[in-house]
Amino acid sequence: MHPHFPNDHGDGRVGGPFHRHKSIHRLLGGGKVADILLWNDRNLSAGVLLGATLIWYLFEVVEYNIIPLLSQIAILAMLVIFIWSNAAPLLNIAPPRIPEVIISEHAFRQIAQIIHYKLAYTVAALYDIACGKDLKKFFLVIVSLLILSEIGSSYSFTSLLYLGFLCAHTLPALYERYETEVDHLAARGSEDIKRFYRRIDSNLLNKIPRGPVKSKAI
Repeated sequence: MHPHFPNDHGDGRVGGPFHRHKSIHRLLGGGKVADILLWNDRNLSAGVLLGATLIWYLFEVVEYNIIPLLSQIAILAMLVIFIWSNAAPLLNIAPPRIPEVIISEHAFRQIAQIIHYKLAYTVAALYDIACGKDLKKFFLVIVSLLILSEIGSSYSFTSLLYLGFLCAHTLPALYERYETEVDHLAARGSEDIKRFYRRIDSNLLNKIPRGPVKSKAI
């Protein structure tokens, strides 16, 4: 039996300190990807995890090179298609066909648009933070980049990608299961961080001279 933690929201909102109005499934898109990340389809989620682990093992442990691996996969696929195509008339089965979704122009354009939007938003956000308009965010980003730099110097790029995949593949499901406990701990941690920042702000940041803030013309 899980311990009970009080919920401060009496207006029917979902979640504690994160002020969510939607379920985790809807926040993740509400489609097949959300089902995989939340392990609603255990077999499919396990298969995705197994596939990602196999890829990480081939590149990180076995130290496969990407070009030989792709070449061998292409050779295997061509052999399968060759045998299937020539055996189809004898076995009275349909010849293999490439699924339209794999070479869909619309899908590629959607992916390119999403990448472009995310990249533009990230660059604009980093630019605003770098201008020093919000010192709290500025120092938080600097510390985060330093931590990321230390982690990146200790692990390979492949391992970092696999670690990020593991977090994305397991944390949403764990949060959905232990949501009340996580919200309670997050609320306490948020209050501690706010108290720490107030001390830093009063003792250090307020003593930094700043130029006059110009109002934007409407």
